[in-house]
Amino acid sequence: MTLTPEQLADIEEQRALSQPTRRAVSPGMEERLYTAHPVLDHGLIRVIDYMGDDNAITQAARVSYGRGTKKVSDDRGLIRYLMRHWHSTPFEMCEVKFHVKLPVFVARQWIRHRTANVNEYSARYSILDREFYIPEPDQLAAQSTVNHQGRGAVLQGAEAARVLDMLREDAMRSYDHYEDMLTADEEAGKQGLARELARMNLPTNIYTQWYWKVDLHNLFHFLRLRADAHAQYEIRVYAETMCDIVKDWVPAAYEAFEDYRLGGVNLSGRAVEVLKRRLAGETVTAETSGMSKGEWREFEAIWG
Repeated sequence: MTLTPEQLADIEEQRALSQPTRRAVSPGMEERLYTAHPVLDHGLIRVIDYMGDDNAITQAARVSYGRGTKKVSDDRGLIRYLMRHWHSTPFEMCEVKFHVKLPVFVARQWIRHRTANVNEYSARYSILDREFYIPEPDQLAAQSTVNHQGRGAVLQGAEAARVLDMLREDAMRSYDHYEDMLTADEEAGKQGLARELARMNLPTNIYTQWYWKVDLHNLFHFLRLRADAHAQYEIRVYAETMCDIVKDWVPAAYEAFEDYRLGGVNLSGRAVEVLKRRLAGETVTAETSGMSKGEWREFEAIWG
């Protein structure tokens, strides 16, 4: 992670400030505020602001359910009930705003989650830094022969070195040309190309930054997909860092999310029927299960 001295000084100044407030605060999230958590080689995540805590979730649920929840004295139990039964609106009462620095190709995956408010650094008005994501050698992998959008065996030796050299050289060459196109030189007769045009020459492993504000329900949906073992590594490490932050922010809600979503399994009606048949002592095969090959393969990976 690379931060300028000015950015570091700004973060320290903000962390040093303390304001009295009557609103509910999360002690764990207060410790996270303005702390830059490194991700990948130059990336980061930091919490800029947040609203709500575990109590905000149960408060909203009890308002919507009225007297019926007076029997529920255990907030943790209520949160687990809400998560277990897919009640989403109480979790929307909590919000968080992140500052994220990430490679452009990761940002293009991330932006597919259209349930957040986003404001990105503009290369029309500013010049991007010379910072590129270069994978660690153990993240250089061949195309998977099973998963058309995943990775297979890790590249080794000379081939891995050759790929890393190309990634570095192409990134630096593109940035050199980017700088050259931007540079005005009256003596040489160069006006300099507009920033909004010069940026199109840059590769997608260059870093961008944005503010990303989202409610807890939609953040959990993002984390369920992107913290999953099948997600691309480069976005998964951001999601895993966010998981650690959310765990400190809303510990009861995160515990329920981890149990029912990250660690849970959704079964189709056919899968439930196969389990019942197996429990009854029947030998069920792929051919007699009524499942497709893909569904059976996924079922077997979990239940064997």
